[in-house]
Amino acid sequence: MPRAIIVGVTGQDGTYLFRYLNERHYEIFGFGRTRIMTNRDDWKNQAHDITSFQEISNLIQRIQPDEIYHLAAFHQSSEDPVINNETLFQHSYEVNVLSLFHVLEALRLFSPDTHLFYAASSHIFGRPASEPQDETTPFNPLGIYAVTKVSGLHLCRMYRTLYHIHASTGILYNHESPIRSEQFVSQKIAKAAILCKHDPHHRLILGDLSVEVDWGYAPDYVDAMHRITTHQKPDDFIIATGKKSRVEDFVKIAFEYLGLDWHEYVTEKREIITKPAVALVGNPEKLERLTGWKRTVSFPEMVRLLVESAQNDL
Repeated sequence: MPRAIIVGVTGQDGTYLFRYLNERHYEIFGFGRTRIMTNRDDWKNQAHDITSFQEISNLIQRIQPDEIYHLAAFHQSSEDPVINNETLFQHSYEVNVLSLFHVLEALRLFSPDTHLFYAASSHIFGRPASEPQDETTPFNPLGIYAVTKVSGLHLCRMYRTLYHIHASTGILYNHESPIRSEQFVSQKIAKAAILCKHDPHHRLILGDLSVEVDWGYAPDYVDAMHRITTHQKPDDFIIATGKKSRVEDFVKIAFEYLGLDWHEYVTEKREIITKPAVALVGNPEKLERLTGWKRTVSFPEMVRLLVESAQNDL
C-alpha cells in the first residue's frame, strides 16, 4: 500500500486530494498547521507543527512516504481586508517557504526516494508581457504571496538539481469547487444567487465584473497533481485550462441556472477592490502531453455545480 503525506490537508485541494488518494488505497497522513488527518486510526488526534524541522523530520523518518504533497498556503483574495506587510510576509514565509524547506531537507537526509509535489501559483508571473503563460514565462512576482511562492519553486529546483530529489511543482491557476472558502468570489456568487432566488430584495455587490480568470475545477487539478507526482521525471508544470472567462460570465451562468436575470440583483462597485486583478491564462500543453491529463468539467458545468451545492446547503 503506497503512503502519502499531505501538508495542508484541511484546505480545498487537500480535502479533495485526501479523497482521491483514499479511493486509490493509499495510506494517508494529512497535516494542517497544528493537527493531523489520517485514514489510520492509531494516528488520529495527534498534533504536529509543520514549521518545526524536528517534527517534520521525525514524521518523515517514521512514515517513509512514497509521496508528499505540499499544498499549504497563506493567501488573500482581492476583496479581503488589507494585512500589514510585516504580518503578511511572516505568515506567507512560514507556510509557503519555511515548511517546504523543512520537508525538502528531511527528504534529503532521511527519505531521498520520496516524490514531492509543491503547489506554486500563477501569481508568480505578475503582469506577464504575453499569453498564455507556460513553463518558460519569466517570473515577475508583484506581491508577498507571489514572492514566497517563487521562493518555494526555486527551492524545489535546487533540491532537484543538487540533491536529485524528485521535487516537482504545479503552477496552479484559479480552481474552484463547492468546498472553496467563502472569501473567494466564486462562492460569493453561487451563494448570493441562491439567496436572491429566495429573497427578491437580496443584492450582490462585486468589485469588477470585467476581470478575466482562467477558471478550472479543483478535483481535476488534484488529478493533475497526482499525475505530476508519479511522473517518472520531476519537473515544473502549468495546471490551467488555457481559457479565460469574465466574472460577469460566472454571474450570468449562476443566475440564469436559477431562472434569474442577474442585472436585477448584482451591483458593481470597483472601489471595494483592495488590489488590482491581473488577467492570467495558462498553457497546459506540457502537462497534457507528458501525463495525459485533461480537464473533465467545463467552466459552465463548474459554475452550475457550485450553485447546485449551495442550493443543497440551504
